Amino acid sequence: MTSPAPQTSPTEPTAAQPARVNLADVTPPVALGPLDGRYRGSVAPLVDHLSEAALNRARIHVEVEWLVTLCNGTSDAPGAVVPGAPTLTDAEIAYLRQIPATFGADEIAELAAIERETVHDVKAVEYFIKRRIAAAPDALGGTNLPAASELVHFACTSEDINNLSYALMVQGGMRDVWLPAAEALTDQLAAMAREHAGVPMLSRTHGQPATPTTIGKELAVLTHRLRRQLRRIEGAEYLGKLNGATGTYGAHTVAVPGADWPAVSKSFVEHLGLVWNPLTTQIESHDWQAEVYADVARFNRILHNLATDVWTYISLGFFTQIPVAGATGSSTMPHKVNPIRFENAEANLEISCSLLDTLSATLVTSRLQRDLTDSTTQRNIGPAFGHSLLAIDNVRRGLKALNVNAALMADDLDANWEVLGEPVQSAMRAASVAGVEGMENPYERLKELTRGQRVDAARMREFVAGLGLPDDVAARLAALTPASYTGVAAQLVEDYLA
Repeated sequence: MTSPAPQTSPTEPTAAQPARVNLADVTPPVALGPLDGRYRGSVAPLVDHLSEAALNRARIHVEVEWLVTLCNGTSDAPGAVVPGAPTLTDAEIAYLRQIPATFGADEIAELAAIERETVHDVKAVEYFIKRRIAAAPDALGGTNLPAASELVHFACTSEDINNLSYALMVQGGMRDVWLPAAEALTDQLAAMAREHAGVPMLSRTHGQPATPTTIGKELAVLTHRLRRQLRRIEGAEYLGKLNGATGTYGAHTVAVPGADWPAVSKSFVEHLGLVWNPLTTQIESHDWQAEVYADVARFNRILHNLATDVWTYISLGFFTQIPVAGATGSSTMPHKVNPIRFENAEANLEISCSLLDTLSATLVTSRLQRDLTDSTTQRNIGPAFGHSLLAIDNVRRGLKALNVNAALMADDLDANWEVLGEPVQSAMRAASVAGVEGMENPYERLKELTRGQRVDAARMREFVAGLGLPDDVAARLAALTPASYTGVAAQLVEDYLA
């Protein structure tokens, strides 16, 4: 009996398997996820809005603006909110506002070092700002800023700062990155729809040949759907609150009982460019986030529908893809140009929707006055938008590489004359109502002619000629072809796709 071979750890080096480099130790760091690795070029603009560094910069911005408000008051009620607070000069306010404006690599590292000591991210931000205030005399000369140091984070719970920061981040990411990309996509799609508004195409309902349309009208339908969602997204409200540990202004009113704290809070939140939420627990309820993410997810799903439809049109040959010089379609079949842009978009839209659905479902619930599940959840807003942005980029690239194969679509139409059974039986119905004899059972007669069998032009025209229709109706039907049977499809594109 032979002894079993000695067992070794999968990572233990052997003669047959030498020790490997630990990729976790490589410098610069290797990205764990594809958005910060393979696809970073497509999603990098979101880093300025929805990254951890962007969160900390937004926190600094909110803390600084709150300090300025406490010292100098609001637009409605100028003057110190906290009695004895120094009135800040324009130079001092500019100095404070430079703290978030100059937040870069060195500051990110410094803040991270502070957080390793505090083990609290928002407290680290407070100490970071206080360091800058302590250094203000050297930068400004004579200044009263150090006297205001203890007003940093005054009467605030962490969520006062976080909810406002996330609202500003999502608002900025939407306004500056995601919406412009989505609008550019719909504009591109609209231009394609208008260009091909009159190009006839055989429809397929339930996968079967059906009433002809135009390729432009079908693209217009998707454009119209996407733009409707964009209008909803553009009208979104971004809510914020600043009212203390349980939404009662408890610490505020004890420390400074003479201030109208709800009015101060409202003015401050609106100063930041947000909509004030007057009634909350410790957290802003996040309902607005659920609404925005649901709308973006719906946009994603319509775009997914576009990707699958275009993929199908490519498989039918209705669209041809422009080969990219030097690119490989298949590792073994050199003739192929695969629709990878649309397939990549499908996958990323599904991932984005999964994250957005989770955000929408979980953020609206917080146990009693506060639990911390939203803290980790909201850190995935960036990936949710990143996968959507990546999909938009892929669809735009894919659409740019398409040509419409009008000749093949014309051949497809000419091979399906049976689709004219619909207008012929409709004309018979109208003639019957007008008193023309011999128009009985129009649907059944066309069903007998066309169902389950191909009908060519000669057979269809022969059938029409033998119906006894009025001359003008018979002439109209005799001139009709599958390619000309597109109704007002082209006109719909012109009229409703401004």
